[in-house]
Amino acid sequence: MQPRIIVSGTASGVGKTTATLGLMAALTKQKKVVQGFKCGPDYLDPTFHFAITNRKSHQLDSWMLSEKWIKTIFYKNSEEADLSIIEGMMGLFDGHSASSNVGSTYEISQILDTPVLLVVDISHCARSAAAIVRGFQLMEDKVNIAGVILNKAGSEGHAKLCQEAIEQMCGVPVVGYLKSNDVPVLPERHLGLVPSLEQGQHDLLIETLARAVSNQFDLAKILEIAEGAVRIQEDMDALPWPVQSKQIRIAVAYDAAFHFYYEENFSLLKKAGAELILFSPLAGESLPVDCDGVYLGGGFPEEYVEPLMKNKKLIADLQEASKAGMPILAECGGFMFLAKEIHVHGKAYSMADVIPMEVTMQEKLSAIGYREVETVSETVFGKKGALIRGHEFHYSTSRFMESVQPAFSYKTLNGERQHVGFQANGVLASYIHLHLASNPELALTWMDTCRQYQTKGRKENDD
Repeated sequence: MQPRIIVSGTASGVGKTTATLGLMAALTKQKKVVQGFKCGPDYLDPTFHFAITNRKSHQLDSWMLSEKWIKTIFYKNSEEADLSIIEGMMGLFDGHSASSNVGSTYEISQILDTPVLLVVDISHCARSAAAIVRGFQLMEDKVNIAGVILNKAGSEGHAKLCQEAIEQMCGVPVVGYLKSNDVPVLPERHLGLVPSLEQGQHDLLIETLARAVSNQFDLAKILEIAEGAVRIQEDMDALPWPVQSKQIRIAVAYDAAFHFYYEENFSLLKKAGAELILFSPLAGESLPVDCDGVYLGGGFPEEYVEPLMKNKKLIADLQEASKAGMPILAECGGFMFLAKEIHVHGKAYSMADVIPMEVTMQEKLSAIGYREVETVSETVFGKKGALIRGHEFHYSTSRFMESVQPAFSYKTLNGERQHVGFQANGVLASYIHLHLASNPELALTWMDTCRQYQTKGRKENDD
């Protein structure tokens, strides 16, 4: 058995994260082992999943990953769980484009043959709530909306009115409701929910969510729906090569400033022969001894500019590593940290000065969207022309202070070719969060590049 449900919504902001976290908290309190997954490229919601379930949550993205990979990710991480809860993205049918279901929560529900609990905001409707649900049922022939969750009800009576209409017209049960004042508003930052690495302040929130869901959701019915899902088999073809011997030490920045990583990237790197050595720039730690490569992921460096600029040893080590040609992959927050300086609220803070670039934080979103990128020269991923998919989402802008070699090119919506990022001396850096499972062979190539540095670059440095 692999009991599972998808918690989706009619649109962004209707309360699917609230419902997901509440279900996770309520079922965890019942001593259930709950495994979280997240549709799409998002990093933030999975950190909250982990805070509640104490199990790493995994992204399921059907634009970046093949169907085989999605099934493999689900299989490998759901086996020991009593229940898997997959949180959707945006509305049920929203994805990569307006003309297809590619990349949508609906597509994930079809790939994994998983029943959907649809979250509906009923704050401004009553019987019309049934029309909303009915419209979602009719959008696709194979849609499996197995239950409905009502959010922002004005009262218990209001929820019952909507429940009666939905069950009469749509033939699916309403399995729970939340009133507008049942739980505090989830705290947010410019990228979304506050990272769960700061989860101590959210203990009361999670307790409140668990209590509300336990009292107002039919958990037995939800478990019954989840247990009706058919078993998913692992697709071994998705795993392209046997595990390599662990010979490569990769330093991975991991703390409140740098913690946006796809878990599958870590899995692939380990399979390709990497030993991942976590270190904390915020704690004053520098690069681990005898590392052969560096991975600087995304996060919130702009929130921690002062402690980062004070870590002089790490800054010196990164500059020296770059000059020596050590392979360094930096994504979004890591890219920002490698800049000469970051401007926050009009004040400049010096950073690692590996890339001749200044970064400026903005109040509004600067870029968002999927990217299929191609390397424009030889990089840590090997020869020019390597293709990889990823996602871009940031509130900062960057400006190079001199002419540089870009990392990637990609085709924009208007068909033009745009160059982004930075590539030189073993450094490959950009705003794009890359998903290695979109081209798994690049994990091997990256480790081969690190192995070349290990046998050549490190020896030259010792000499």
